[in-house]
Amino acid sequence: MKKLGVIGGLGPLATVHFYELIIQMTDALRDQDHIEMLIYSKPSIPDRTDYILGKSKANPITMMIEAGKSLVSSGVDYIAIPCVTGHNFYDQIAVNLGVPVIHMIKETVNYLKLYGVQCAGIMATEGTIYSKVFQSELEQFGIKAVIPSQGMQSYLSSLIYQNIKANQAPDMDKFYAVSEELKSNGAETIVLGCTELSLIKRDNSIGTGFLDALEVLAMHSIQLCDAKIKKEYNSLIT
Repeated sequence: MKKLGVIGGLGPLATVHFYELIIQMTDALRDQDHIEMLIYSKPSIPDRTDYILGKSKANPITMMIEAGKSLVSSGVDYIAIPCVTGHNFYDQIAVNLGVPVIHMIKETVNYLKLYGVQCAGIMATEGTIYSKVFQSELEQFGIKAVIPSQGMQSYLSSLIYQNIKANQAPDMDKFYAVSEELKSNGAETIVLGCTELSLIKRDNSIGTGFLDALEVLAMHSIQLCDAKIKKEYNSLIT
C-alpha cells in the first residue's frame, strides 16, 4: 500500500475526525488492511481565514509547506490537508512538495458532478467563500453555486469559531437556518465545506441532501493508497 501524509491541526478536532473516517470507511478485516498514515498536527499554523481576509499578516503558507516537507522526507506517497480554507493556497503548497497533494475541493466537485447535482449550496468559512475556491470549481463543471447571505455567513462563522473550534456544543438552530436558506435558493445538495462542520454531521442527525467534503477526502485518500472502501460508503450524499 501507499503511505498517506496529513498536514493536520487545522483544527485539531477535524484532524482527529479525519483519521477516524479513514479507519471507519476502510473495508478491513485486520489491522494490516488499513493504510499507513503519518499525521503532522501543527495547530500553530496561523488562521487561514484571517490571512485571506487581510485581518492578519501571519502567513500560514510557509508553515504548511514546512509540515508537508517533513512528511515527504518521511516517505509519504500522497498528502492530504483536512482543511478546506487551506486549499486556497493549494498551488503554492503543491509545487513545493514533490508528491501529489490531494485536492479536497476538486474531488468534492467531481463527486457532485458524478451524481448529477446541478445546483450546490456551500457552507464554509468566510475565507473560503470570499476566495471563491469552491464557486470557481463548481462553475467549471457547470454546477450553480449558492452561498449564504451575509447574516447566515455570520451564523456559520459563529458555529465554526465560537462553537466547534472552542470545543463548545454547536447552535443547531443556526446550522438549520443556514441550510434552509440555501435550499430555498435552489441548492439540491449542500456541501459541508469546512472540516469543523464535518464534526457537526458526526454528532448530529442533520437530515438529507448533504455532502461532507472531509468524507470525500477520506474516501479518495483510501483509494489512492490502494485500500478498499466499505460498501455503505458507496454514496456519501445523505
